Amino acid sequence: MHTTPSHSRSGLLQISLAGVLWGTGGLGVEVVRDHADLSVVTISAWRMGLAAVVLVGAVLVLRRSGAVLALVRARPGQAAAVGACTAAYQALYFGSVVTVGVTVATVVSLGLAPVVLTVAEAVAGRRRPGADRLAVLAAALAGLLLVSSTAGLGATGPHPVAGVLLAVASGSAYALATALGRPLAQGTTPLALTTVTTTVGAVVLLPLALVSGGSHATTDPVAVAVLLHLGVLTMALAYGLLYAGLRTTTGSAAVVATLLEPVTAALVAAVWLDERIGVLGTVGTLLILAAVAGLARRPVVALADSP
Repeated sequence: MHTTPSHSRSGLLQISLAGVLWGTGGLGVEVVRDHADLSVVTISAWRMGLAAVVLVGAVLVLRRSGAVLALVRARPGQAAAVGACTAAYQALYFGSVVTVGVTVATVVSLGLAPVVLTVAEAVAGRRRPGADRLAVLAAALAGLLLVSSTAGLGATGPHPVAGVLLAVASGSAYALATALGRPLAQGTTPLALTTVTTTVGAVVLLPLALVSGGSHATTDPVAVAVLLHLGVLTMALAYGLLYAGLRTTTGSAAVVATLLEPVTAALVAAVWLDERIGVLGTVGTLLILAAVAGLARRPVVALADSP
């Protein structure tokens, strides 16, 4: 697949939109928990399950089952690994939030992924990252730290060591899912890849949800509506945008672009929960936006031709 700078910028835009959609997920989870006795694992399972139903329906309506079957036959193990890593990232992140708090969980899990992928790409390409790429990465991580630490979510949980380990595992799973998903995204359609990986993720999370505490379902209309939002928009659509964007950009650039998630979460919290991010949070937001803009201005892509 030949990639031009305009294609790369389009890919970054798609991934940035995915990050914005993911940024509404935190508020959605809080709203669901306010209206229903559902654990975070159960909410995550519903999120992936509803997304899988919507995606399978879209595949049937659009008659794209051939692409799904082709992916399953050609790369079943890799597609399953991406789905399992996506499920693991969500479950581990929620576990980290509960044990160490949102700030540390967010900074470690989201901050670790671009570092891991930048190093991995440098090793694979046998060359050091350029000064401009390192500057973008530094700005993004500094912005993430400032936004997360000033968003009114800085309480430390009861088990900080375990929480940090869970966050490291979560960030590693996120990085691995992105690295494994990128070559798949270059060889198949976003709809097929999102459908397969989301279905796998739902299957992985289902047994965990069944053994988790609390109820397994709800009839509360607000909770149901928000679960639909989480499944359709923050999962089915957002991951479709991610995989579409991965066709024309690098994995490390992708995870930097998805740092728009905490920016959106902070803005949503300010509007709906009256939380103020303050001067440092504003500076952090501007740093992340500048980092994403820097990626769009100087796209770094090295994609091989693919079908």
